[in-house]
Amino acid sequence: MRSVRFLAVLMLAGGLTACAAPMAVAPVTLANASERPVEVVVERDGGRWTAEFVLDREAPVWAFIRSALALRTHQPWRPEQWTVETPNVVLERQGTRDVLRAADGGPVPRRVRVAIRPASVDLEADYDPALLFTDGSVALYTAQFDVIPLRSMEAARALPHDLNGVEVAGGPARVTWRDRAGPVLFRGERRAEAVARDANTYVLFGQAGLVEGERWATVLDPALPPWMGAELRAFTPRVTDFYAERLGPGGADKYTLMASWDGPTPRRTSMGGSVLPGLVVMTFEGEGVVRPSEELLARARWFIGHESAHFWLGETVHYERARDAWITEGGADLMAIRALEAMNPAYDARAGLQKEVDDCLTLSRGRSVASAAERGEHRAYYACGAVFALAAEGAVRRGGGRDWFDFLRPLVEANREDGVLSRAEWLAELTRVSGDPTLAEDMARLLDEGSADPATSVAALFQRTGVPHRLEDGTVRLL
Repeated sequence: MRSVRFLAVLMLAGGLTACAAPMAVAPVTLANASERPVEVVVERDGGRWTAEFVLDREAPVWAFIRSALALRTHQPWRPEQWTVETPNVVLERQGTRDVLRAADGGPVPRRVRVAIRPASVDLEADYDPALLFTDGSVALYTAQFDVIPLRSMEAARALPHDLNGVEVAGGPARVTWRDRAGPVLFRGERRAEAVARDANTYVLFGQAGLVEGERWATVLDPALPPWMGAELRAFTPRVTDFYAERLGPGGADKYTLMASWDGPTPRRTSMGGSVLPGLVVMTFEGEGVVRPSEELLARARWFIGHESAHFWLGETVHYERARDAWITEGGADLMAIRALEAMNPAYDARAGLQKEVDDCLTLSRGRSVASAAERGEHRAYYACGAVFALAAEGAVRRGGGRDWFDFLRPLVEANREDGVLSRAEWLAELTRVSGDPTLAEDMARLLDEGSADPATSVAALFQRTGVPHRLEDGTVRLL
């Protein structure tokens, strides 16, 4: 599973507003994967960045698998950062994908060179293509260079948003990462050059400091306000230790945290980030980050709690289809809430849970949760997934268990080998724990159809699983 949650906190005229654009990206299985893959060499030579593609076959169109739009503009980001230098090759948008095509309609040349100007841009439901550090270091996301061949422009326009289960040719590119100035940082290690397929991580170009810890390595921007850097180094191991105690080993033996700093922009407080296998990345910006802030501290802890939860629910086991992102996103939300509650008795868990309930009611009214990504309503996966997890937790408690982790651990253990936690398995465990098959049936109805009256539907789930609540004025209030 590749999962990310982006959180921006914007402060205007003294008011603090949180904006979330969460995402869930399913692992894409490509048919007919080439034994001789597409080769890409990404190189920095002083201030010049290039990516040279050596394509493995002739095709009139090559589509980029990762083609999310920019969050703020809802426009493709590649045309702003990439310039094709090879004659007769055009970079443009077709349907849901950025594509390379031959201007004359023939096959794209087998060798294509692109000049890159890395820039900081937040994407809709995907990893930022670049992280910029104040010392000039840059981290690039590896999968942005993966391409697949297509027979025509019509085939490009017909590609669905979710490629999982769609038969397409090709496979992940074999990418070489090279910096003329010195070694790159790849998976926590400095290397003269890195070569990998399907790495799904960030590669760091530059000298941003690496600090090694027992369980975590941290790469923090030299200009990141010290108070935030100290908090990141201290809190992150604590929350992952808590998860390991309750769920067993996570997805890696050692993890990496990478945090960049976009400067003290006036009247702004911004925090964004994502999670990849063994790696949490964060970006901070604004004058509101310069001085210690309890509100920002709480948000940073929540963010780390949610993202590091994915090392278990997302990396150790992942969902089967993109429409099942509620399993990992809502599950990670409840993991974070219970972890923060355990580490800080003053933490208001009920407020966080009530927000999940409220959002789920709004986003499931008359529309299915499973199709939320098609509407751009990714928040439904988090909110309704947390509501379902809360109901499962209630069922566990009725049976003598402690909390959500006691429901989750058997599912993680049972699926460590194949790494897939399917919707059917999740709902079957709920039936086993509760002894009530109608719970799974009602959840499936909300997932596939939504509800004309979601408050009544959710209240019925809570009533049968013992989650304290009351139904009033068309909404559900947690007690």
